[in-house]
Amino acid sequence: MTARLKSRLWRHHLSLALLSAVIVWLFYATRPYPDIITRLSFSTAWPALVLLTVTLAIGPWRVLTRKPPVLSVDLRRDIGIWAGIVGVLHAGVGQCVHLRGRPWLYYIYEKTQEHLVPLRHDIFGFSNFTGLFAGLILLALLATSNDASLRKLGLPGWKSLQRWNYACFSLTVLHTFGYIVGIESLQAAAIITASLCVTITLWLQWEGYSRRA
Repeated sequence: MTARLKSRLWRHHLSLALLSAVIVWLFYATRPYPDIITRLSFSTAWPALVLLTVTLAIGPWRVLTRKPPVLSVDLRRDIGIWAGIVGVLHAGVGQCVHLRGRPWLYYIYEKTQEHLVPLRHDIFGFSNFTGLFAGLILLALLATSNDASLRKLGLPGWKSLQRWNYACFSLTVLHTFGYIVGIESLQAAAIITASLCVTITLWLQWEGYSRRA
């Protein structure tokens, strides 16, 4: 194990693991939901969104603070790893919340003969498909967030793959607002949190782009 990896494990991953665990537990312990699965789904959703937002904020923030541009930042990569871990956990648990034992009904109608297109195209289906695609991208990013993948793909190829983080964030936001607006009666705090994540990301990306242009 290299000194750099040891430093990342102690300075980044230990802190991120503890922070993620504490936030997830706080959400879990304070939710009024009656069952474990619903609580766990909710308590992993918001930390994953916030961590994903932070990964997209680090690059523009470096530009705004006049730090030299680099293709790979250890802190950003490590935060992305924990965004992936928490996000994938949420995606897995989320398949069991609304339709216990029948996760396929998240994506197709139960009585397909009543629909010309059997794939769900209501707000519930939209929210689930955007969440599914975001989860698959997140899983791919998580699997390649390591030095071995970076060496195999090369810096340009690896960076091109990691830029799918933008698509993942966009799909996650659509998934989040789909559930807020059409499916679950969430409090104003949920709308404010999601809106802040979008606003901060868009503002920093625009400012970073403007400074680089």
